[in-house]
Amino acid sequence: MAETGSDGAASQRTGSEGAGSDGIGSDSTTDPGTARTVELHVAAVLRDATTALATLPDGTPRLEAELLLTEATGWPRTRLFAWPDHPVAPDDLARFAALLARRLAGEPIAYIRGRQEFWSLELRVTPATLIPRPETELLVETALEALLADAPLRIADLGTGSGAIAAALATERPAWQLFATDLSPAALMVARENRVRLGLRNVTLLRANWSDAFAPASLDAIVSNPPYVAAGDPHLVRGDLRYEPREALTPGGDGLDAYRAIAVDARRCLRPGGWLILEHGYAQGSDVCRILADIGLKAPTTRRDLGGHDRLTLARA
Repeated sequence: MAETGSDGAASQRTGSEGAGSDGIGSDSTTDPGTARTVELHVAAVLRDATTALATLPDGTPRLEAELLLTEATGWPRTRLFAWPDHPVAPDDLARFAALLARRLAGEPIAYIRGRQEFWSLELRVTPATLIPRPETELLVETALEALLADAPLRIADLGTGSGAIAAALATERPAWQLFATDLSPAALMVARENRVRLGLRNVTLLRANWSDAFAPASLDAIVSNPPYVAAGDPHLVRGDLRYEPREALTPGGDGLDAYRAIAVDARRCLRPGGWLILEHGYAQGSDVCRILADIGLKAPTTRRDLGGHDRLTLARA
């Protein structure tokens, strides 16, 4: 699963001067001297929404304002830059206000829009799946570096969720056969939609508990971003994580049970020399290394992300 999202979402905010409760300067829509409706233009709408969104912690207010406005209007983002003085139609403005209110209440923008970019792929996401994070792209990069590009390898993505990791690997390596597993039927429906829309003929979806679906010594690699937040971690009730599926965030206990289970599966399912690549929390690298070493996997090594945090551990059978 991904690291923690923002630490919380403010339900109160201070908008720009004269902003209405939805953060879009609603008092400027009527000219009191003439009782005529005054059209709000793109620049003003984005300005007021950016001010409102800036009250959310760890956000990107201007980008989020632009994404919500394109969602409400159906325009490409380039149109916002090219036509800042273009008026926003009342119906579009009403849709935008509703979307903005959801975001200000803390709902993740990926769920509001129903999609998220990962590895330059636009993926369908719903509250049945985790939101793919940029940090997880390190797992994709590591797998691409470690495994032979043109060999017909068999690779399992355990706990696939939206199918983000499997989709990225399948796109980059058409010769590989990806098997994406999940226990959640709802998550698998989303992954199937992404597979079909992206035309990924080399991805097979399986409902399974980790590696239960695979025969001994049948895989060349296992990749996974499993649930790893410890029970009781305060991040579970803050920010985006409040909206994401709890079973995909935490296995309970110390947060390491998924690694213990996957390590046992890896010993059984990986071919000699096969790779196991696991994402984990920033403070879990040494624990995951120990789990993999104790089960007999070779040379467990932890890699850091661009922020300098321990992000994934890999080992070989």
